[in-house]
Amino acid sequence: MWLEPLPDRSIDSLRIAGDLDAGTVRIDAIADGEVEALVTFDGRMVGRGKGGATIALSETHAWSPDSPNLYGVRVSLDDVDSVDTYFALRKIETREGRFWLNGQPYVQRLALDQGYYPGGLLTAASDGDFRRDIQLAKALGFNGARKHQKIEDPRWLYWADTLGFLVWGEMASFRQHSDEAETRLKSEWAEAVRRDRDHPCIVAWVPMNESDGLSEDPAPFLDSLYRITKELDPTRPVVSNDGWQHATTDLCTLHDYATAPELARRYRTLESTLEPGGRVLPPYLPGHSYRGEPVIVSEFGGVALAGAKGWHYSEAAGATGLLETYREMVDALMDAGPVEGFCYTQLCDVQQEMNGLLTSGRLPKIDPDLVRPVTQTAKRR
Repeated sequence: MWLEPLPDRSIDSLRIAGDLDAGTVRIDAIADGEVEALVTFDGRMVGRGKGGATIALSETHAWSPDSPNLYGVRVSLDDVDSVDTYFALRKIETREGRFWLNGQPYVQRLALDQGYYPGGLLTAASDGDFRRDIQLAKALGFNGARKHQKIEDPRWLYWADTLGFLVWGEMASFRQHSDEAETRLKSEWAEAVRRDRDHPCIVAWVPMNESDGLSEDPAPFLDSLYRITKELDPTRPVVSNDGWQHATTDLCTLHDYATAPELARRYRTLESTLEPGGRVLPPYLPGHSYRGEPVIVSEFGGVALAGAKGWHYSEAAGATGLLETYREMVDALMDAGPVEGFCYTQLCDVQQEMNGLLTSGRLPKIDPDLVRPVTQTAKRR
């Protein structure tokens, strides 16, 4: 929390929308007067113009996890107020059963990150903790994270933008259903999307997880969340209900903590992938069905070291056994079939959950140099 003194006339808020294909940016401001924007890249001026106008950029540099290119912006209101910020050019599409980044098919290799920190629980001790977590995830080969059940501190999103790290923005569940709970979740979710929608790192929105707290007929509520999110941000895919029981959705995301042999059997064909048998709940709600959206196994793994106390799905004998189990699971998902990405459970141990690749103190259980090539196993077609 902070206090910031402002002049009598000031810039209240900004929206920045870059267009990679056109090589332009539009900057809209709510301010007490007309604003001017100066755009730079690597210290060079690449564009300038008035607020509310489309600015052509003299240089076009796409943002990705491998090349996290950011443009600097200074927005000024006469000589009384100014704001320094940034934006990126990148394009997200879901078509032909695949996820596309900047016009190329892209496999998302995510880690489930619940954002708990030693000593502070949901609060990090320092800005450096945010940066370290992303750097550790990238060292393990992940190109992004599903920020599970938490609207994270904007500083973490800043480091994801800066370091090049994909993010699924997710809402916490209400767990116990009521009309009031639905109303409050819609309101709070809309606030979160408005706050974070200009971060280039965010590539998907997840307003609901595993039907938590939903009524017996959840489709109308899920569809309303989908519409609200799309109205606020039509540029990103929306996951209606991560894990199962999807209504209208842009990604078919499935949770599956089966063993590697079962994963290998289940995900070889689209028909076996969508088969409801053997799952906690079916992939789609009645009246909804698969419409060609990319299939992503957005939770799997949950493997602990043998003898570890705490909750987990399975155990492995030592670092060698854990690495081999992880390799078998990733191989099963990346073999020929409909899966176009995954999210491993999980990045680090959390409270009673002992199934992280890192301890709660962020110590690797396996040498990251050994984990990284496994995480980056090429998708076989």
